[in-house]
Amino acid sequence: MDYQQRIPLAEKMRPKKLDEVIGQSHLIGKNGILRKIIENKEPISLIFWGPAGTGKTTLSRILANEVNADFIEISAVTSGKKDIEKVIEHAHQNWNLGTRTILFVDEIHRFNKSQQDAFLPHIESGLINLIGATTENPGFEIITPLLSRSRVLSLKPLNTEEISKIIKNALEKVSPKTKIEPEALKLLAKISSGDARNALGNLELI
Repeated sequence: MDYQQRIPLAEKMRPKKLDEVIGQSHLIGKNGILRKIIENKEPISLIFWGPAGTGKTTLSRILANEVNADFIEISAVTSGKKDIEKVIEHAHQNWNLGTRTILFVDEIHRFNKSQQDAFLPHIESGLINLIGATTENPGFEIITPLLSRSRVLSLKPLNTEEISKIIKNALEKVSPKTKIEPEALKLLAKISSGDARNALGNLELI
């Protein structure tokens, strides 16, 4: 099987630029904070709070690319103290080269208090900009000192119209001759429950 065929459709369709993103207009619209950060080329530490498939990882990657930062991605599920130490060591190397480091921590709520504490001095010094992604309420799962040094941004489930547009874009890209009936498109969008990744996964099964 060709390598490209093994890549999930959701990954193939992942936006690379802000203007390709569908949904989250309150964050990426004309006056949205993420658009302002990118325009000013001045990243800050952020906590992305929202359901699965709403763009937390995608927006983090785009932001890092647009501000010319080195993007490092870890998961709190599989990473531990040694992984964090390696990231900080790499960030020091970037610092010496004049390169920003954006550290993306998926499911950051899975880190315990001491693990979250470990980021604080490096955020304060400017060594890293942290972007934490969580599906859980940050007020309960993220330590107060980390919240005070970050901006919490809420991501909304995508609506049916937005999901439908994502599905149609995917069909046009990977199977332009395939047509989908309006009712089938509406149903597929509805059962995806605002989750773009789920919608594209369901599309692959058809």
